[in-house]
Amino acid sequence: MGSLCDGCGRCCLVRLEDSDTSEVLYTNVACKLLDIDSCRCGDNAKRKQRAPACIVLDAESLSDFSCLLPTCVYRLLFAGRSLPDWHPLITGTPESVHQAGISVRGKVVSEGYVDDTELQDRIVSWPVETG
Repeated sequence: MGSLCDGCGRCCLVRLEDSDTSEVLYTNVACKLLDIDSCRCGDNAKRKQRAPACIVLDAESLSDFSCLLPTCVYRLLFAGRSLPDWHPLITGTPESVHQAGISVRGKVVSEGYVDDTELQDRIVSWPVETG
């Protein structure tokens, strides 16, 4: 992730797509590479190879917001909005995203502990809330 990443980990949540409506549904299951305490990737250099569904932000993907949540700083800045008060670049500490309740810390389990058949039962709405 780039230097603007707030370390929330929300983009690392396992997503499901409703086959009837194409709606993206979020689960409380995180990518196996996410360190669920720090909310940072455990293998950032090789994440795309190890987790093919991983979102890699670049100039081209920023214009496609279907993969970015409303709280994503990249999405906010692309829309001309300011960094939120809880952003680590504003507060000077990476803990502020966790203290604000924006991060996935304490809310998720790693996909390594969840069978794919359980994902439907793990759909949550909190990731799309802006906090």
